[in-house]
Amino acid sequence: MHDTTSGTPGSRTATRDLPHESDDQMQTESASPTDSPFGDTVIDAKNLAFAYGDHVILDNFNLEIKAGEIVALIGPSGCGKSTFLNLIAGIITPTAGGLSVHGAPVQGLSSSVSYMTQQDTLLPWRTALDNAALPLEIKHVPKQARYERARAELERVGVAEAEKRRPHELSGGMRSRLSLARSLLGDADIFLMDEPFAAIDAILRVKLQQLLVDLWTETHKTIVYVTHDLNEAICLGHRVIVMPSGTSGFYEKVIDRPQPRDVGTFRTEREVQDIYAELWGALGQDH
Repeated sequence: MHDTTSGTPGSRTATRDLPHESDDQMQTESASPTDSPFGDTVIDAKNLAFAYGDHVILDNFNLEIKAGEIVALIGPSGCGKSTFLNLIAGIITPTAGGLSVHGAPVQGLSSSVSYMTQQDTLLPWRTALDNAALPLEIKHVPKQARYERARAELERVGVAEAEKRRPHELSGGMRSRLSLARSLLGDADIFLMDEPFAAIDAILRVKLQQLLVDLWTETHKTIVYVTHDLNEAICLGHRVIVMPSGTSGFYEKVIDRPQPRDVGTFRTEREVQDIYAELWGALGQDH
């Protein structure tokens, strides 16, 4: 079978042995796709570090993410995946190093970044329509115009019939779809997603993953996606970054298969199973 993938260890601090790679393949620069089909760098971490007191979570973390790329981050709890998203979002500040978005240092919250977490942040007193339209309301878009746009997004994600319901009247899958609609209406070009479908049952999770792929096909948003599900990372990501616990080097895998992919069938392909085994080996270095 033709090998359409590439795997390389990246750099966070000192080098460390990882599967199938020799020492001369360790990267000392920011990890970024080679011959990238994507746009310019939109997220650039250079020697990034973050610590809570004496507890170091990230150290010498280097990663470039291109416009329109889906990068999946996977690793054990506490390895810094969510911390990296929080740094990009401007929720927390680096201890050291640099982090830029669109070429400018991150300094607080930005309208160019949307953040979707496992626990949705829907407002319980608002209807689905009003929750979806919230980003437009904040921008003072007139009511009729924002409702027209919100209804169009609810239709696109498949929850148009629920526009008058409040969050407690929606299933978990519908709430996830509503959160996606609200993110799209924020007009951010970078989506940060922290295990957004983790609490959803397996069958519906695949449907939501496919919805995300379809939405990416239409919008080509830059997506940084945190997950503990290796299959999910492989099926969604253009690149998968395996982050170990501690602060040593990470392992990078380019999934050189174009999107859109059929998530349901892609995961069953032999090539994907081989990628899974390789990345599982990289994860296993930490256990």
